[in-house]
Amino acid sequence: MARALFDPERGYYTRHIRTVGARGDFATSATLSPTLGQAIAAWLKSESTAQPSIRHIIEVGAGDGSLMGAVRQSLGWWQRRLFSFHIVETSPVLRAEQQKRLGSKVCWHHDPESALAHAQGHAFIYHNELLDAFPATLVQWQNGQWHEVWVPEQLHPHHLDSAHFSALRHTTFKDGQRCELHPSIRDWLQNWTPHWKGGSMLSIDYGDDFPQLYHRRPQGTLRAYLLHQRLTGADIYANPGRQDITADINFTDYAAWLRELGLEQTARQTLAEFLQPHDASAQLLDPEGAGTAFKCLIHRRR
Repeated sequence: MARALFDPERGYYTRHIRTVGARGDFATSATLSPTLGQAIAAWLKSESTAQPSIRHIIEVGAGDGSLMGAVRQSLGWWQRRLFSFHIVETSPVLRAEQQKRLGSKVCWHHDPESALAHAQGHAFIYHNELLDAFPATLVQWQNGQWHEVWVPEQLHPHHLDSAHFSALRHTTFKDGQRCELHPSIRDWLQNWTPHWKGGSMLSIDYGDDFPQLYHRRPQGTLRAYLLHQRLTGADIYANPGRQDITADINFTDYAAWLRELGLEQTARQTLAEFLQPHDASAQLLDPEGAGTAFKCLIHRRR
């Protein structure tokens, strides 16, 4: 999955993604409406009141740049001039699109460590639909133990530490149950959070706590998107490098990893709750869809 998404020559995000939104393979909540940008701007205003010394804002994985544009516009001229804005983007294709949209108003970085160095370690950080783009390890419960699922589909013993993954400590699933693990996210957090000295982080993504995440999902949550078509089963492995592959986030694990790194969770809401004070579209507020599928978590340095 890592090679299909991020291989320097053939990866989906590095070479073949065209854009995000109506002209791409998938849309995000940011490309559907400017409301998310308005809500994030309101969050930033609140956080800057509580932490007035922080003057840097970092978006990680900015898609086509529309969310950063909406955030800047919603902050207003007076508030906007108080901050320096940064984007962390590893996709050269998306970075070019962001630069076309935002021009010289933003500073770009390849990783959070570089952005935090510019901010001297103090920043407000947000990311929307970033975590679901990280490579996942697919595992299956079979004959009383967990196995990794390899391509072509074969079961192999896993070598992950069950202490870090709630699914691996669960032993009451029926044979054939599949789950996705994200050691890639844990590694990523361990790389950059030691450089973060102060501020707040807003994480927005689709997923749930464990084991609710896999209720009535025996095949797990792994799927692909091509031209806005959802692909499952064997179609996930078709067109490697030319379609998006994603999986829901296990927020039980995510919260535990941040806790281990010294970050305190100060709030958790559904997307509908986060957007409720704003004039959001029915699609984003839908309790049967994005409104509850997406979660918004806020963390601060202790």
